Amino acid sequence: MAVQRRRMRLGDILVKQNILSEQVLEEVLQKQKGSGKKIGEVLVDEGYITEEEIAQALHTQLGLQVVKLTGMMIPSKMRDLVRYDLLKKYIVVPFGIDDNNPNILHLAMADPMDLAAIDDIAIVTNMQIEPFVATPKEILSVIDRWYGMSETMSQAMRFKQERDALRQAEAEEEALDVSDAPIVKLVRSLIEQAILQQASDIHIEAIGENVRIRYRIDGVLTEKMVYDISLLSAISTRIKIMGGMDISEKRKPQDGHMSLIVNRREYDLRISSIPTVHGEKLVLRISDKMNVKRDKAELGLSGDDLARFNHMFSRPYGIIFVTGPTGSGKSTTLYTALSDLNEDSVNIVTIEDPVEADLEGLNQIQVNSRAGLTFASALRAILRQDPDIIMVGEIRDAETANIAVQASITGHLVVSTLHTNNAVGTLNRMADMGVEPYLIADSVIGVIAQRLVRKLCSHCKKKRLATEEEKVFLKVNSNEELELYEPCGCNICNGIGYSGRTAIFEIMEVNAAMRRLIAHNATTEDMIVCARENGMKTLRENGIELVMQGVTTIEEVLKASYEHD
Repeated sequence: MAVQRRRMRLGDILVKQNILSEQVLEEVLQKQKGSGKKIGEVLVDEGYITEEEIAQALHTQLGLQVVKLTGMMIPSKMRDLVRYDLLKKYIVVPFGIDDNNPNILHLAMADPMDLAAIDDIAIVTNMQIEPFVATPKEILSVIDRWYGMSETMSQAMRFKQERDALRQAEAEEEALDVSDAPIVKLVRSLIEQAILQQASDIHIEAIGENVRIRYRIDGVLTEKMVYDISLLSAISTRIKIMGGMDISEKRKPQDGHMSLIVNRREYDLRISSIPTVHGEKLVLRISDKMNVKRDKAELGLSGDDLARFNHMFSRPYGIIFVTGPTGSGKSTTLYTALSDLNEDSVNIVTIEDPVEADLEGLNQIQVNSRAGLTFASALRAILRQDPDIIMVGEIRDAETANIAVQASITGHLVVSTLHTNNAVGTLNRMADMGVEPYLIADSVIGVIAQRLVRKLCSHCKKKRLATEEEKVFLKVNSNEELELYEPCGCNICNGIGYSGRTAIFEIMEVNAAMRRLIAHNATTEDMIVCARENGMKTLRENGIELVMQGVTTIEEVLKASYEHD
């Protein structure tokens, strides 16, 4: 179907279909001026409309077909037709050839009215273009999935060739120019790839004669790229410049920080470098500011646990702990709870190291040990600021523990984290820090222990019958036939079989019986019995429920609840 050779404005289309009013359109056009953004981007950013609604409006007005690109495989011969930079420039991607005419190229477009894009792609491919409508998010995702990795490798090769051509008698460091376009694009590309693949960390390390790039996705490290070792110095220097670090210091550890916008979302990256025998190793921790705070329903809490969670955070004073190892989602749980409590009538102050997300309405303090601003000193200062709710990022020492407990007893709601294996173990850790048992009994409202498990990919998981051993683990009658899901692997989950993670919880609310046990130094076993009688489900029990629901696998639950073995 040939596209109309007449330029129509998206705003006019939306007004014509009564999706926008003329007044709103004028307001948005004013905001667009000088922003460098297209009208569609501004409309989505300002919350007037979604990308899907724009695609549907274009379909209705222009009669063009909407194509769903999620999970679609782009054949290699198709990927060779158009350059990566041209696809990014116009936000288009070729995805097929017409069945009846091999000279007609099917092109998914965010803006099918962009005649310049159609003309340029037609010239480059020497084919007639048939435009289809798709959302920018889906197009960019497909581009980065099928073209991004090869583009990253291409930039690495280009930089290596330029460096080799420039290398003469000077030392390598003197010949390197880390402002060269190829190395700038290479570093930007490998970070973008990690973000788009929803990685939490990027590892850049020297292994023998190579530089290995690994991404941690859903808690698992996966090798993504391998470069020549000669690129390590330039990659390291470029990242240090971006992170505000000392590029001349390679003999001791350094920390840095930077922000990056990818597909209109802002990401924070914390950078850590350490010297190794083969060269520097860098790890970049990625934090999505938009993803730290969620709706409570998205945390993964079951009905009973959600009720217990809400009841604990409705208390006016006392202390609540969220526990688990690094990377178990504790910060997300705390930010979600605080966002829910955040009202004009409440003064919420946080002490964090580092501040992971800037939440409107909260007073957030960054720990600075060099300036003498520790968790303990900041907590003392906060108590003079008339707080209602205090979040202590982590209780690391006896001094902070005692101040936090005193603050909770004197009329403040305190929430904090600890690294313990289970809910009851948190009470023992507080006692080990020197907090008196009667103070723990008086102050602690409850403990939330949590872990993250990978979720099965909903597009490719398949059913199978459970084995006898699995029935024993799941506590199911051996005579009962039980179907479980197992991972398979598809284009959407990159062949892994898992996509995304969810939390499993162990929520212990402290009642009168538990307070008596704590005050009298009862054994851990007695406290666990009491907690279970009060309705606490263990991490493993909640994990088993997710297995039975087809959300995850036994292997994931076993890894997350190893302490129950």
